[in-house]
Amino acid sequence: MTTPSSLETTRDAYDAIAGLYAETFPTAMDDHPVDRSLIAGFAEMVRTEGAGPVADLGCGHGRMTAYLASLGVTASGVDLSPTMIELARQANPDLRFDEGSMTALDIADGTLAGVLSWYSIIHTPPEELPVIFAEFGRVLAPGGHLLVGFFATDADSPHPEPFDHKVSLAYRLSIDHVADLARKAGLEEVARLRREPGGNERRFQQGRLLARRPTEP
Repeated sequence: MTTPSSLETTRDAYDAIAGLYAETFPTAMDDHPVDRSLIAGFAEMVRTEGAGPVADLGCGHGRMTAYLASLGVTASGVDLSPTMIELARQANPDLRFDEGSMTALDIADGTLAGVLSWYSIIHTPPEELPVIFAEFGRVLAPGGHLLVGFFATDADSPHPEPFDHKVSLAYRLSIDHVADLARKAGLEEVARLRREPGGNERRFQQGRLLARRPTEP
Protein backbone atom coordinates (compact mmCIF):
# COMPACT_ATOMS: atom_id res chain seq x y z
CA MET A 1 0.00 0.00 0.00
CA THR A 2 1.15 3.54 -0.65
CA THR A 3 2.99 4.74 2.45
CA PRO A 4 1.35 7.43 4.60
CA SER A 5 4.33 9.71 3.98
CA SER A 6 3.96 9.62 0.20
CA LEU A 7 0.21 10.20 0.44
CA GLU A 8 0.71 13.06 2.85
CA THR A 9 3.39 14.66 0.68
CA THR A 10 1.13 14.62 -2.38
CA ARG A 11 -1.93 15.78 -0.44
CA ASP A 12 -0.10 18.66 1.22
CA ALA A 13 1.53 19.76 -2.03
CA TYR A 14 -1.81 19.97 -3.85
CA ASP A 15 -3.51 21.63 -0.90
CA ALA A 16 -0.87 24.35 -1.08
CA ILE A 17 -1.35 25.13 -4.77
CA ALA A 18 -5.03 24.25 -5.22
CA GLY A 19 -6.23 27.80 -5.90
CA LEU A 20 -3.45 28.55 -8.38
CA TYR A 21 -3.96 25.19 -10.09
CA ALA A 22 -7.67 25.86 -10.55
CA GLU A 23 -6.94 29.30 -12.00
CA THR A 24 -4.30 27.92 -14.36
CA PHE A 25 -6.45 25.01 -15.58
CA PRO A 26 -10.05 26.22 -15.28
CA THR A 27 -11.54 23.95 -17.94
CA ALA A 28 -10.82 20.59 -19.54
CA MET A 29 -9.70 19.59 -23.03
CA ASP A 30 -9.67 23.05 -24.62
CA ASP A 31 -6.40 22.50 -26.50
CA HIS A 32 -6.44 18.76 -27.09
CA PRO A 33 -8.87 17.47 -29.74
CA VAL A 34 -7.29 14.00 -29.72
CA ASP A 35 -7.95 13.65 -26.00
CA ARG A 36 -11.47 15.03 -26.41
CA SER A 37 -12.20 12.31 -28.95
CA LEU A 38 -10.77 9.61 -26.70
CA ILE A 39 -12.76 10.71 -23.66
CA ALA A 40 -15.90 11.05 -25.76
CA GLY A 41 -15.38 7.45 -26.89
CA PHE A 42 -14.89 6.36 -23.29
CA ALA A 43 -18.16 8.08 -22.30
CA GLU A 44 -19.98 6.45 -25.22
CA MET A 45 -18.74 3.01 -24.15
CA VAL A 46 -19.98 3.67 -20.62
CA ARG A 47 -23.40 4.68 -21.92
CA THR A 48 -23.53 1.63 -24.17
CA GLU A 49 -22.87 -0.67 -21.21
CA GLY A 50 -25.88 0.75 -19.37
CA ALA A 51 -24.95 4.29 -18.30
CA GLY A 52 -23.78 3.35 -14.80
CA PRO A 53 -21.78 5.74 -12.64
CA VAL A 54 -18.27 6.93 -13.49
CA ALA A 55 -15.68 7.96 -10.91
CA ASP A 56 -13.03 10.56 -11.72
CA LEU A 57 -10.29 9.36 -9.38
CA GLY A 58 -7.78 12.04 -8.50
CA CYS A 59 -10.29 14.62 -9.69
CA GLY A 60 -8.54 17.74 -8.39
CA HIS A 61 -10.84 20.74 -8.66
CA GLY A 62 -13.33 18.78 -10.75
CA ARG A 63 -12.73 20.01 -14.29
CA MET A 64 -12.63 16.50 -15.78
CA THR A 65 -15.58 15.37 -13.66
CA ALA A 66 -17.65 18.23 -15.05
CA TYR A 67 -16.48 17.38 -18.57
CA LEU A 68 -17.59 13.78 -18.16
CA ALA A 69 -20.99 14.94 -16.91
CA SER A 70 -21.32 17.14 -20.00
CA LEU A 71 -20.90 13.97 -22.10
CA GLY A 72 -23.99 12.42 -20.56
CA VAL A 73 -22.58 10.11 -17.89
CA THR A 74 -23.26 10.12 -14.16
CA ALA A 75 -19.93 11.39 -12.87
CA SER A 76 -18.51 11.95 -9.41
CA GLY A 77 -15.02 12.77 -8.16
CA VAL A 78 -12.60 11.57 -5.50
CA ASP A 79 -9.38 13.32 -4.50
CA LEU A 80 -6.79 13.11 -1.74
CA SER A 81 -6.66 16.89 -1.28
CA PRO A 82 -9.45 18.39 0.86
CA THR A 83 -8.76 21.83 -0.57
CA MET A 84 -9.17 20.53 -4.12
CA ILE A 85 -12.42 18.82 -3.12
CA GLU A 86 -13.77 22.05 -1.65
CA LEU A 87 -12.96 23.91 -4.88
CA ALA A 88 -14.62 21.16 -6.91
CA ARG A 89 -17.79 21.38 -4.83
CA GLN A 90 -17.90 25.16 -5.13
CA ALA A 91 -17.48 25.04 -8.92
CA ASN A 92 -19.86 22.11 -9.48
CA PRO A 93 -22.54 22.09 -6.77
CA ASP A 94 -24.66 19.62 -8.74
CA LEU A 95 -21.95 16.92 -8.73
CA ARG A 96 -20.66 14.73 -5.92
CA PHE A 97 -17.08 15.02 -4.70
CA ASP A 98 -15.50 13.01 -1.86
CA GLU A 99 -12.14 13.12 -0.17
CA GLY A 100 -10.37 9.79 -0.43
CA SER A 101 -7.35 7.77 -1.52
CA MET A 102 -7.06 5.59 -4.61
CA THR A 103 -5.27 3.01 -2.46
CA ALA A 104 -8.46 2.31 -0.47
CA LEU A 105 -11.55 3.60 -2.24
CA ASP A 106 -14.80 3.93 -0.33
CA ILE A 107 -16.67 2.42 -3.28
CA ALA A 108 -18.38 -0.97 -3.29
CA ASP A 109 -17.09 -3.82 -5.44
CA GLY A 110 -18.27 -3.89 -9.04
CA THR A 111 -20.45 -0.79 -8.89
CA LEU A 112 -18.85 1.52 -11.48
CA ALA A 113 -19.36 1.55 -15.23
CA GLY A 114 -16.25 3.65 -15.66
CA VAL A 115 -13.11 4.92 -13.95
CA LEU A 116 -11.14 7.90 -15.21
CA SER A 117 -7.61 8.33 -13.85
CA TRP A 118 -6.31 11.45 -15.61
CA TYR A 119 -2.72 12.02 -14.49
CA SER A 120 -3.68 10.94 -10.98
CA ILE A 121 -1.17 8.05 -10.79
CA ILE A 122 1.88 10.12 -11.75
CA HIS A 123 3.00 10.85 -8.16
CA THR A 124 2.66 7.25 -6.96
CA PRO A 125 5.95 5.40 -6.41
CA PRO A 126 6.00 2.82 -9.23
CA GLU A 127 6.32 -0.17 -6.89
CA GLU A 128 3.06 0.87 -5.23
CA LEU A 129 0.97 1.19 -8.41
CA PRO A 130 -0.37 -2.41 -8.27
CA VAL A 131 -2.42 -1.49 -5.19
CA ILE A 132 -4.13 1.33 -7.07
CA PHE A 133 -4.80 -0.74 -10.18
CA ALA A 134 -6.23 -3.51 -8.01
CA GLU A 135 -8.67 -0.92 -6.65
CA PHE A 136 -9.56 0.15 -10.20
CA GLY A 137 -10.34 -3.45 -11.07
CA ARG A 138 -12.27 -4.06 -7.85
CA VAL A 139 -14.73 -1.18 -8.24
CA LEU A 140 -15.47 -1.73 -11.95
CA ALA A 141 -18.53 -3.74 -12.90
CA PRO A 142 -18.24 -6.41 -15.62
CA GLY A 143 -18.10 -4.53 -18.90
CA GLY A 144 -16.88 -1.37 -17.14
CA HIS A 145 -14.06 0.70 -18.63
CA LEU A 146 -10.89 2.30 -17.26
CA LEU A 147 -9.19 5.24 -18.97
CA VAL A 148 -5.77 6.29 -17.69
CA GLY A 149 -3.79 9.37 -18.75
CA PHE A 150 -0.11 9.76 -17.81
CA PHE A 151 3.32 10.98 -18.93
CA ALA A 152 4.91 8.36 -21.16
CA THR A 153 8.54 7.33 -21.36
CA ASP A 154 10.33 7.97 -24.64
CA ALA A 155 10.17 5.06 -27.09
CA ASP A 156 8.28 3.17 -24.38
CA SER A 157 11.36 2.62 -22.22
CA PRO A 158 10.35 -0.08 -19.72
CA HIS A 159 11.77 1.70 -16.68
CA PRO A 160 9.76 4.33 -14.76
CA GLU A 161 11.53 7.66 -14.98
CA PRO A 162 11.22 10.15 -12.10
CA PHE A 163 11.17 13.86 -12.85
CA ASP A 164 10.85 17.09 -10.92
CA HIS A 165 7.17 17.97 -11.29
CA LYS A 166 6.21 21.49 -10.20
CA VAL A 167 3.95 20.13 -7.46
CA SER A 168 5.65 16.95 -6.23
CA LEU A 169 8.00 14.24 -7.49
CA ALA A 170 6.39 12.46 -10.44
CA TYR A 171 7.10 9.54 -12.77
CA ARG A 172 6.91 8.82 -16.48
CA LEU A 173 5.65 5.33 -17.28
CA SER A 174 5.78 3.09 -20.30
CA ILE A 175 2.46 2.28 -21.94
CA ASP A 176 3.37 -1.40 -21.84
CA HIS A 177 3.89 -1.17 -18.09
CA VAL A 178 0.54 0.53 -17.50
CA ALA A 179 -1.15 -2.08 -19.70
CA ASP A 180 0.50 -4.83 -17.65
CA LEU A 181 -0.72 -3.26 -14.40
CA ALA A 182 -4.25 -3.22 -15.80
CA ARG A 183 -3.97 -6.83 -16.98
CA LYS A 184 -2.80 -8.02 -13.57
CA ALA A 185 -5.80 -6.23 -12.05
CA GLY A 186 -8.11 -8.36 -14.20
CA LEU A 187 -8.68 -5.88 -17.03
CA GLU A 188 -8.20 -6.37 -20.76
CA GLU A 189 -6.66 -3.73 -23.00
CA VAL A 190 -8.99 -2.03 -25.49
CA ALA A 191 -6.75 0.69 -26.92
CA ARG A 192 -3.61 2.68 -26.29
CA LEU A 193 -2.42 6.04 -27.54
CA ARG A 194 0.80 8.03 -27.49
CA ARG A 195 0.88 11.66 -28.58
CA GLU A 196 3.32 14.52 -28.58
CA PRO A 197 2.95 17.31 -26.01
CA GLY A 198 1.02 20.40 -26.97
CA GLY A 199 -0.30 23.62 -25.52
CA ASN A 200 0.95 24.22 -21.98
CA GLU A 201 2.04 20.62 -21.44
CA ARG A 202 5.53 19.55 -20.48
CA ARG A 203 7.96 18.40 -23.15
CA PHE A 204 7.13 14.76 -22.46
CA GLN A 205 5.09 12.45 -24.62
CA GLN A 206 1.63 11.68 -23.32
CA GLY A 207 0.31 8.14 -22.81
CA ARG A 208 -3.27 6.87 -22.62
CA LEU A 209 -4.60 3.40 -21.94
CA LEU A 210 -8.20 2.25 -22.28
CA ALA A 211 -9.05 -1.08 -20.63
CA ARG A 212 -12.18 -3.05 -19.82
CA ARG A 213 -13.26 -5.50 -17.18
CA PRO A 214 -14.43 -8.64 -18.99
CA THR A 215 -18.08 -9.63 -18.73
CA GLU A 216 -17.05 -13.28 -18.36
CA PRO A 217 -14.54 -14.50 -15.74
